[in-house]
Amino acid sequence: MIIKFVGMCSSYKLQFSIFDKGNLYSFTHPILFFYVFSLLVGCSPFTLRTPIIGETRIIKAGEDTSSVNFELMGRVIAQGNDKVFTGGVRWEHTNTDDNIQLLSPFGQTLVEINSNKDFTSLTTSEQKNYRASNVEELTNQVIGWKLPLLGLQYWVRGVNSPKTGAEVDRDINGHIIEIRQDGWIITYTYHSSSQLMRTRHPRILVLERSNIKIKLVIDNWIVK
Repeated sequence: MIIKFVGMCSSYKLQFSIFDKGNLYSFTHPILFFYVFSLLVGCSPFTLRTPIIGETRIIKAGEDTSSVNFELMGRVIAQGNDKVFTGGVRWEHTNTDDNIQLLSPFGQTLVEINSNKDFTSLTTSEQKNYRASNVEELTNQVIGWKLPLLGLQYWVRGVNSPKTGAEVDRDINGHIIEIRQDGWIITYTYHSSSQLMRTRHPRILVLERSNIKIKLVIDNWIVK
């Protein structure tokens, strides 16, 4: 069984499309969407409490931020262009390749993205294959919202990408709480002020750009 989510936030109607043994079943239920979102993400919606800014630094392109190979697993809610995805994410990143799987609430792969310097491919659960020159273009075309992979490989680590200029806000303890880069605003939010010091990598981040919002909760990190 594969479940797909199409709609907007909880104040709007949401259509659940369920594929089971070749049959398609659809129904609309805003309350059920809110329940599923709470179950999967396990934290507050997009409106989050932000710590007090202690310092803002403007960083020029080219300042060294080394790339790191990693694997992560987590939960994501993304909304843009009148479409919503809520489910799991599994991401393996190396210096040359990326493999990202967007998962249903039951752990089945709905979308698989493979990207390297030469091309990007996307495969759906119906085994439809798409190709493009970059991830943002391909994800916007197929699933309705842009995935900023080139920057996200750094942002999930709590650092800015060295490829373009950025503005970085830090709290009064010197920890990064917001990055503004490439038209995106990346906000880091933790349940308590001490949690930021206890974790080596960010656990919760929200990406915003015009009508696109992506919230990522990272449950497991493996740095290679």
